[in-house]
Amino acid sequence: MIAYEALQNSLLAQPMKWVVTGGAGFIGSHLVEKLLSLGQHVVVLDNLATGKRSNLDDAIQGAPIEHRGKIRFVKGDITDKTDCHSACAGADFVLHQAGLGSVPRSIERPADTHAANVTGTLNLMIAARDAGVKRMVYASSSSVYGDDPTLPKVESKTGNPLSPYAASKAMCESYSQVFHRCYGFESIGLRYFNVFGPRQDPEGPYAAVLPKWLSALKKGEPVFINGDGETSRDFCYVANVVQANLLAATAQHRELGCQAFNVARGDRTSLNELFNAIVSSLKKRDSSLGDPKPVYRDFRAGDILHSQADISSIRRLTGYSPTHDVKQGLAEALDWYWANL
Repeated sequence: MIAYEALQNSLLAQPMKWVVTGGAGFIGSHLVEKLLSLGQHVVVLDNLATGKRSNLDDAIQGAPIEHRGKIRFVKGDITDKTDCHSACAGADFVLHQAGLGSVPRSIERPADTHAANVTGTLNLMIAARDAGVKRMVYASSSSVYGDDPTLPKVESKTGNPLSPYAASKAMCESYSQVFHRCYGFESIGLRYFNVFGPRQDPEGPYAAVLPKWLSALKKGEPVFINGDGETSRDFCYVANVVQANLLAATAQHRELGCQAFNVARGDRTSLNELFNAIVSSLKKRDSSLGDPKPVYRDFRAGDILHSQADISSIRRLTGYSPTHDVKQGLAEALDWYWANL
């Protein structure tokens, strides 16, 4: 945590201008809240297609009163070049979280996924390059590992993409490398591994597993698990992701430039273990919960069986040191989930 603590002290002493795309979304709003808390000037670019103004309002309210006015919201789209250039003007750093997530959605709507994730990211890279931005950090995904069976996942070894979503993220990483070679532009990809935390949307067919399960439990509805429940993931609390973004944007190391890093805790939790941990924690809050059991069903197309990150590279080059494991993240997030789902 030494590097992150030093960075926060540095930012408090020297405010800069940051662009957060998708700043009204789950991860984006947490980035906005942290940056405002550190006295930074923030421009949020979001089309509100999946983001919510309420997330942004919560982020602003979470910052000290004296910093809440240091934000400008631009309702725009990363697929619009003019919007990208307008947002990036005068910026020091860009944290790019906008796009369309979800493997199933990408299989149903590959063209939409490509437009948002690839064309949108390319537009933003061009705008950031033209504006003289010091560095752009963009959301990649653990899905780029595809069918490679190696555990834990090491950045240098990826397999064949298993979905249009995975292909879109792999293409963004390719553009990052090309922009560094052709223009000297620095952009860092963060391969997120199953992020969870407050403000994560439980609604719709593409919701992440943890808020979807909690919503079902609160309503007394069945909780579905794809497969036998022994599928495992490297669940990563959102505070770890915020830390990774800020460190990746500002770290000074000669090997940085167009790297892609794993962002995770560095361990694995099976879906059965996660379900049991959630139920155990909720029983302490709500004695009427009973003894719910999951309902098992077929695996989804495009899903992988196991995922775990090697985080040694991001540790070495940026000083990243995750503060929350699954249990610690759940302890922080459950009250919010239970009150807001």
